[in-house]
Amino acid sequence: MKIDIYFIVTIIVVVILIIGLLIYFFQHKFFFQPEKLSPDFKFAYDHLMAEEKTVETEPGAKINYLHFQVAEPKGVVIYLKGNTKSIKGWGKFAVDFTRLGYEVVMMDYRGFGKSTGKRTVEAMKRDSQFIYNIVKEEFPENKIVVYGRSLGSGFAARLAAKNNPRMLILTSPLYSLLRTIHRYLPFMPAKPFLRYNIPTFQYLKDVRCPIKIIHGSDDNLVPINTAVDLSEINPELTRLYVILRAGHINIHQFEEYHRVMEEIFNERKVFIDAETTSLGYSHRK
Repeated sequence: MKIDIYFIVTIIVVVILIIGLLIYFFQHKFFFQPEKLSPDFKFAYDHLMAEEKTVETEPGAKINYLHFQVAEPKGVVIYLKGNTKSIKGWGKFAVDFTRLGYEVVMMDYRGFGKSTGKRTVEAMKRDSQFIYNIVKEEFPENKIVVYGRSLGSGFAARLAAKNNPRMLILTSPLYSLLRTIHRYLPFMPAKPFLRYNIPTFQYLKDVRCPIKIIHGSDDNLVPINTAVDLSEINPELTRLYVILRAGHINIHQFEEYHRVMEEIFNERKVFIDAETTSLGYSHRK
């Protein structure tokens, strides 16, 4: 039986086109899984003092955020969360920074929680910069730490690239949404169909502050090699911390994660005298 090569090629093209259209029209459901809150919902957290605020970043878009406060703050953390739920649940993670003496500003993306407005990548970039500008009115940039977890890592990296914060911390970061799609659909030329690409790796090239990357060794959603690749983009400024046995959503449940956070926030520069170390040694000589 003779195989019609043109027929096979046509079938492949049609299948790719169908998958591409599905990616184009439904990617927002895959990348964003929001929890919506009623306007009268009251935020409350044990051992945390939070002030709720809402700002209109542009006509038709209102961003709701929480400002967790501490007495005599050492600085502030701008927290860019992951792609699920709302700050109702994410807010509890502010304790990881308030215990270290840092205030936390945590926003809900458009369509999440009480935030409104049409969600696009460009709009979300503008919103995060708007919040950064508000924080900058209260704290000097050398007191601002930008933190991004999972999907929020891309927006955090962009903020650090466009501004001059004290430090950038990325936990379980994505390389890009395009690379995420290729991991599950390696045969698929997804780029033409992608509306929500957030290239963390591109932003890291322009970051000028210290970069800390924290990743779980057993992360099955975003493999550890992603963090390794990101750490090699701007190596002079980057340090990678691997939390053994930690996954993507449970990394905060490991004591080592919190030890790393203390080390990062109590950072002190150490001078290394190369002549007193093995830096110049070679086994070949």
